[in-house]
This record gives sequence, C-alpha cells and structure tokens, in this order.
Amino acid sequence: MPRSARRLAAIMFTDIVGYTALSQRDESLSLKLLRKHREIVRSVFAKFGGREIKTMGDAFLIEFESALDATECAVEIQKVLHKYNERASRKLLVRIGVHVGDVIHQGGDVYGDAVNIASRIEPLASGGEICISEAVYGQVRNKLSYALVKLESQNLKNIAFPIDVYKVILPWNGDTAKTEGQAHGRRSA
Repeated sequence: MPRSARRLAAIMFTDIVGYTALSQRDESLSLKLLRKHREIVRSVFAKFGGREIKTMGDAFLIEFESALDATECAVEIQKVLHKYNERASRKLLVRIGVHVGDVIHQGGDVYGDAVNIASRIEPLASGGEICISEAVYGQVRNKLSYALVKLESQNLKNIAFPIDVYKVILPWNGDTAKTEGQAHGRRSA
C-alpha cells in the first residue's frame, strides 16, 4: 500500500436513533425519514468540506480535513435537525461521534483506528447529541462557542485502551444549566 494512502483526518459517524425498530414497525415511514435524513445531512456536509465515504443503512461515515470542520458540521447538523423536529410530526433524532487520527485510504473507503474509534464514540451520544474524542477536544476546545463536558473514560468495544470522551452541550438540548460546573471550553452568550 503506498504511503500516500495514509493521512490524518477527522472522522464523523452519524446514526438515526431507533431506526431499526421503526423500520420493523413501519417500513414506509422509516424509508421516508431515511430520505429526509439524507437530504438534510448531505446539504450540511458540503458546507464544511465533508467527504461522504459511505452510508451504512441509516448511518453516514464522513471524512474531514480538520477536527474543527467536523465538529462545526456536527453542530450544524444538530441545529438543522432541531429546527426540523420543531415542526415535524415524527422526530428525526441523530447521534454523532467524531474522532481524529490516522486513516488509510483504499478503494474509495477509509480504514484504521480513527474510523473504529469514531464508530464506537457515536453510540455514546443520545439523540440530538454529539460526542467527541479527547483528540478532537484538544483541537476544538478554544474554538467552539459551546461548552464541552467530559464524560467518564470509556472502554470501547475492541479498542485496547480507554478513550476520554466529551459531549458538546447544545443550548436547545437543555443540558447547559445542569452541567455548568463540569463544562470546559467557551460558552455561547
């Protein structure tokens, strides 16, 4: 494998909460929500230089050149979905995980620990939330206007070492007041 196939990248995973159960109960509605999800998030990726690597059912794997671009994109996705959910009869809740590290490009796909860790961080977020690794936190902590709260260190499935994870506190999720004592980073006015 050529050396140029390896590079540093920010990796984002997104996933619709409860999609599998919904698809079993109402396949037509689940497909409608999936199309809406793809329409919404794809429109945001491009604004932040995100490159869609692939979809896996209701999930996206996206690559960015910077941790800040990936995190700001994640915030924008949640902001757009929040506005959509305010008027939608059926909520579209997405969780997002972001990690930065070495990836290997091969055959239009990306591989490596950065991809594996990002995929394990994503389920730590609840619907409408974003979780980022400590590696991402180190690059965005003084650049975001949202608080970042450190969670307990996580032993992630098939990852050899514990990972420190942070949750991005979004004001519309109502978490800001109860986490103020634990918050890191700048707060929005």
